[in-house]
Amino acid sequence: MAKNLHTDNAPDISTVKPHFLFAAIGLVAVGILLVFSTGYFSDTYYEHHLLAITHAAVLGWLMMLIFGSLYQLIPVIFDTALYSEKLAKFTFWITAISIVFLVYTFWIGDYTVLLPYAATSMYLSLFFFIFNIMLSYKNARLKNFKSLFILAAVFWLLMTETEALLTVFNFKYQFFKATHLVHLHNHAIMGLIGFFIMMIFGVGTTLIPMFLISHKLNESLLKSSFVFLNFGLTGLMITKYFIDNQYLTIAFWLFVIVGAAYYFAYIYDSYKHRMKKTLDVGMKYTMLSLVFIIAPVTISMALILIPDGLAYAETIILLFGMSMIFGVFTTIALGQTYKTLPFIIWLEKYQKLVGKYHTPLPRELYNEKVAGLQFYLYMLFLALMLTGLILQSGIVIQIATIMFLLVTLLYNYNVWLMFFHDSKKYINERDKEILTNK
Repeated sequence: MAKNLHTDNAPDISTVKPHFLFAAIGLVAVGILLVFSTGYFSDTYYEHHLLAITHAAVLGWLMMLIFGSLYQLIPVIFDTALYSEKLAKFTFWITAISIVFLVYTFWIGDYTVLLPYAATSMYLSLFFFIFNIMLSYKNARLKNFKSLFILAAVFWLLMTETEALLTVFNFKYQFFKATHLVHLHNHAIMGLIGFFIMMIFGVGTTLIPMFLISHKLNESLLKSSFVFLNFGLTGLMITKYFIDNQYLTIAFWLFVIVGAAYYFAYIYDSYKHRMKKTLDVGMKYTMLSLVFIIAPVTISMALILIPDGLAYAETIILLFGMSMIFGVFTTIALGQTYKTLPFIIWLEKYQKLVGKYHTPLPRELYNEKVAGLQFYLYMLFLALMLTGLILQSGIVIQIATIMFLLVTLLYNYNVWLMFFHDSKKYINERDKEILTNK
């Protein structure tokens, strides 16, 4: 499997590793911000501290992790080298600076002075990423529905950030007729579904069958998923911008749900035909995320059907956002980190030593007991957080955020353990052990 993640076109490790490291630190930052923001969960979902936490999670943690993973997977998905590793490294630094700047701006609630600069910087950094991926796709020798998911995700990322940038400047110049909340909703839908869902599905169609060791899957399910998802999302945007009709909104949202259902049928097909029967901690996270998507799907239908002005609407919107960002996206991100990062580090440390020395398995580069504890604490966090939001209990939410902070620390422990793994020390210790046993 390590071989599947590494080809002659694979980028240098220095292009990929910083993204995982920044994402790990970003996750801890999210945990700290959550602990000190319990009181804000009784406020509106667009309260500026909550917007800061949201952007720290989706940009500083999830998106940075996706960037690093995608750079490593481009040779596998597109069967070509990344267009420019120098551009990828430059993009990393400008993206990292922009994320910190943007989160800080939201945290202090400066919408008219600093936010336009932060949003512009973020837009440029994402444009460089899109440019690199598009030119890589242009050179691709492998163009199928797996790669089209990535291409669609990149398109929706551009739409998401364009909407965000225009909304930010609207705070100052007020050229939109609709309220800021309408554009905030559009930004969230295009980002969460258009970019994150599409990107996770695209990457997942390669990684999940690879790690489950399953073959001869029904590719037509992917085609149906791609068509329904993009048709539904495009329809949703048309109704949001041009036609305010609840029935059309429900119809197009159902297309999105059907598209997701086709994807899950593909993953179930992969699970059913898997050769690897025992699931490790990484795949447990992945399977949990696929089950947990039932929550935001159910909540989303409630959001469409509830009447305007309902007192409980704010809580329902918060439930939807938390279930998507943490229940689905963070869950699968935590799981796939334990599948991809060990291979990436293993390739760096041991690829040239295979056949010469006894080398560890990739999963031996991190502490499996710590990863297991992290998994159960994370499930506890999800249960407590959603319960606290439903009951509007500050105490339960506070306990949940502490659980999440512990999860981030355990996760970082394993990430740093992998990053600072000493291959020479491991080989020397193994040699001594072999000699002792003889």
